[in-house]
Amino acid sequence: MERNMARTSPSAIDDILAEHAGLEQQLADPALHGDASAARRVGKRFAELAPIMATYRKLQGAQDDLAAARELAADDPAFAAEIPELERAAAELDAQLTDLLAPRDPHDGDDIVLEVKSGEGGEESALFAADLARMYTRYAERQGWRVTVLGGAQSDLGGYKDLTLSIAAREATRDGVWSRLKFEGGVHRVQRVPVTESQGRVHTSAAGVLVYPEPEEAEQIDIDDADLRIDVYRSSGKGGQGVNTTDSAVRITHLPSGIVVTCQNERSQLQNKARAMQVLAARLQAAAEEAAEAEASAERASQVRTVDRSERIRTYNFPENRIADHRIGYKAHNLDAVLDGDMGALLDALVEADRRARLEAE
Repeated sequence: MERNMARTSPSAIDDILAEHAGLEQQLADPALHGDASAARRVGKRFAELAPIMATYRKLQGAQDDLAAARELAADDPAFAAEIPELERAAAELDAQLTDLLAPRDPHDGDDIVLEVKSGEGGEESALFAADLARMYTRYAERQGWRVTVLGGAQSDLGGYKDLTLSIAAREATRDGVWSRLKFEGGVHRVQRVPVTESQGRVHTSAAGVLVYPEPEEAEQIDIDDADLRIDVYRSSGKGGQGVNTTDSAVRITHLPSGIVVTCQNERSQLQNKARAMQVLAARLQAAAEEAAEAEASAERASQVRTVDRSERIRTYNFPENRIADHRIGYKAHNLDAVLDGDMGALLDALVEADRRARLEAE
């Protein structure tokens, strides 16, 4: 039966069908699984196409049912009565498929590196940075993601001057960690009575968040060893046996860009160096992509330039239990729940705003 793809581009669907069939053949080949990196890459792309394929097959079924009902309607009024509902279902599925085929962020299925840095506000800012780190960790735990602390520096009262986390999904999906947390980059402002305030006055301070998609090993950019300064030092903080006894922590400075990456979470200097290089590659790749996009579009939302209250993307108001995202006009009075990891409604609003912007751009 002839199917009418009213809105969806036939060429786009044909390309997806061909790619999906090719990926399926690759995954069935035992040779692929001898290369873990290649197998993960193919599996990740296969998972990204799964929702498109599922919706396309539903649409095929709905269109077949609609065509059959139209053919039989003249002889049986019952089929004629089904036509409006079948038309509605087919139209909805076609719209869903069009949405799935719309241009999207190529990093949406990626894992991330997330950095939290204290800014204006001294010790209070460091404590707020720790609150943000806990918020992201709790949200990640709710999603079943893995969170690894790569390095950081604590403040005197237990906050964080800076903290670097790796957040990774346990299996490849079309919408991974980056798709949900990519909007978190920017300056986060807090309004509350600091623990160091003796008069009970509300203070305003800020902390910065940086988010980078973490590239696969095969996708990482080349880094010239001559551009690096590598320092080793003794790990600090809680970490069990071995911490503070060997110079296993690693600090890598990328001289051309001035980017500094540290890692002390692993047990050996070599492991820390390898992990730090991954983080450096992620940051350099993000910087290169941001520069390229800035040339093509002025609409890209910036992340942290300076951790200054005036560049805030979001405000956390403790006296009113209010959270407000200034980019999309989102407000809610459930700050306590959000800081405990209940970020779903906030992130859904950001994702929907981005989706609408992409569709309008098309």
